Amino acid sequence: MTNIQFVTHHNERYSYVDGALMALKGGCRWIQLRMKEASDEEIIEAAGQIEPMCRKYKATFIVDDHVELVKKIKAQGVHLGQKDMEIDKARRLLGDQYIIGGTANTFDQVREHVLRGADYIGCGPFRFTTTKKNLAPILGLEGYRQMVCRMKEAGIDIPVVAIGGIGYDDIQPILQTGVSGIALSGCVLDADNPIEEMKKIMALIHQ
Repeated sequence: MTNIQFVTHHNERYSYVDGALMALKGGCRWIQLRMKEASDEEIIEAAGQIEPMCRKYKATFIVDDHVELVKKIKAQGVHLGQKDMEIDKARRLLGDQYIIGGTANTFDQVREHVLRGADYIGCGPFRFTTTKKNLAPILGLEGYRQMVCRMKEAGIDIPVVAIGGIGYDDIQPILQTGVSGIALSGCVLDADNPIEEMKKIMALIHQ
């Protein structure tokens, strides 16, 4: 699994599409289209621009939450939060060829996702983040260490991607906890030069 995932967001300077393109130009090869309060039409419009870009850069393209749009927008899968569709139901609708990830904050949630057929876990939040409402309890480095340890003890072998408020200086310490990858959003989009920031991040993880 790709070590760095970019989760789309927007700010005063850049749109969702801008952010995805800059992440790709910076070397990221996994884009999650997340537009929490957007209409289906707005998501379809953004996806119509992002999906071809992901194909051009040979990047994985998944959508947040909207199982019913996956095939329509030619996404390769979906990421489901705690309040979204259950993973096993999404699996029945999409089939085995699509990627399905699930958000987890506790070991019990991880185990539940695995039993329901998840391909990977988005685990967090690492710290407070303004990009997400109704934030679950903060995990921090020790939370990730404990999660990875409990998964090993239980024989659970599934990629774990750290999410939530992660910045450049957090990346190496988080990867040292044993997680598989990191999802980024604001720290890239809010940088002075998002493309160069992503390049710097990709260089860091490939040292």
